[in-house]
Amino acid sequence: MNVIENSKLTVVGAGAVGASVAYAALIRGSARHVALYDIAAERVEAEALDLAHGSQFIGASDVVGSSDISVAAGSHVVVITAGAKQEPGQTRTELAGVNARIVRGMLPQLLEVAPDAVYVIVTNPCDVLTVVAAEATSLPRERIFSSGTVLDTSRLRWKLAQRAGVSTSSVHAYIVGEHGDTEFPLWSSATIGTVPILEWEREGHPRMTIDELDRIAAEVRDAAYTVIRGKGATNYAIGLSSARIVEAVLQDQHAVLPVSTVLDDFAGIGGVALSVPSVVSAAGATPIANTPLSPDELEKFRRSADALRPVIDAVATAEHS
Repeated sequence: MNVIENSKLTVVGAGAVGASVAYAALIRGSARHVALYDIAAERVEAEALDLAHGSQFIGASDVVGSSDISVAAGSHVVVITAGAKQEPGQTRTELAGVNARIVRGMLPQLLEVAPDAVYVIVTNPCDVLTVVAAEATSLPRERIFSSGTVLDTSRLRWKLAQRAGVSTSSVHAYIVGEHGDTEFPLWSSATIGTVPILEWEREGHPRMTIDELDRIAAEVRDAAYTVIRGKGATNYAIGLSSARIVEAVLQDQHAVLPVSTVLDDFAGIGGVALSVPSVVSAAGATPIANTPLSPDELEKFRRSADALRPVIDAVATAEHS
């Protein structure tokens, strides 16, 4: 396992999501050093203290927190969670505009202290903000991407595993497209073990139908709304999935994960950031160009791109107005 020596992760934003990313990274041993950065000094220092007080139980990792951006110096990976939450009645375009200004404002400062880092956007709408971040920097596209549908894919595999009566690790299926309402599963290539999803059956677990799979996909798409309605936010699972991405980078794993990069002629689509199976390594994320898409899936993928373009254009227009 090729782990970067003295590896360092900085998490930007010490809210519920940022703290969960740091916590997950510490308990999984994702990085040797974990730094938390937030402009709210008291909050970020308290979160770092709370995490550091458990150092005895997490091995060799250490954690610091500060409102001084120099805390990110020398980072190998920077995970950005800072931003506003969507308020009742606020449109996605309005939220994108607010968070785009935040991301544009902090990236030049982060690049000054961590010029060689891989940058992972978790703040929503993450696909739109990936385009904003890529345009605001001179970084190669593979070095700035979002967590995309890594969490959505985990939700899908968990539900399919329950239905099929197998472990989650035995389910091979991906959610792709927008991290949001137009996301969809790649059913045409989904398998349980080596068995195509529609052919899987065992005692007590009859074959699934297309209608059932569509219901599962809808439940996965709306899962965040269910969690938010019950507890106000999602944080644990996005923390774990972000730590998984960090490990793929810091350990140079060349792991296949559905992260969101700014695409360049992927299935004829470019200029927007959408999640597709990508190879994630120390170099960043590279989409797998020959990912098979059925005609129906290709149409859904184009629909996902079409849904994002007006938001991206509106954010760009607001910047220059």
